[in-house]
Amino acid sequence: MLFRRKKRDVVATDSKLEPVSGAEIEVARERCREMVRKRALVSAGVAAVPLPGIDIVSDLTTFTVLVEEVNKEFGLSQQQIERLHPRMRVLAYQAAASVGGMLVGKLVTRTLVLQLFKKAGIKIAAKTVTKVVPIAGQVASAAIGFALFRKMGYQHVDACAKVARELQKARVIDMGTAPV
Repeated sequence: MLFRRKKRDVVATDSKLEPVSGAEIEVARERCREMVRKRALVSAGVAAVPLPGIDIVSDLTTFTVLVEEVNKEFGLSQQQIERLHPRMRVLAYQAAASVGGMLVGKLVTRTLVLQLFKKAGIKIAAKTVTKVVPIAGQVASAAIGFALFRKMGYQHVDACAKVARELQKARVIDMGTAPV
């Protein structure tokens, strides 16, 4: 599958027991934003192909993988959250709901991502329609695809960062110490 990490990398990342905190949040945020930019470029490249529909299928698959990897990078995948202390687990889901992180801490499926894409339906429709016009339409489709993918990816990264910060605040309050 496109952009899958090697098994050993997934195991190392998945072994985090706690969501990232402190300076790790910004480091993870920048790493994830770089991932989003790379995947948005791939999305733009696929959108330039003059076959209607292939870009949507590619975007669904690529975005699903991206969301899973971003969640794991922040320690906020469904499996990682389920291993937290019950109180922290509740706080993680509450924080995700409060910041609008629809995909934070959830099992990400194509259906869930498709619902998210439907909210951006007009731009996706414009991207598909522009393919009919030779060359200029393909360039426009690629530009729309890049911008849409990057925007949605950045929103998810920012939601994960906010959830990680909220969990850090909750840990600090629980321990009665200063943030690390």
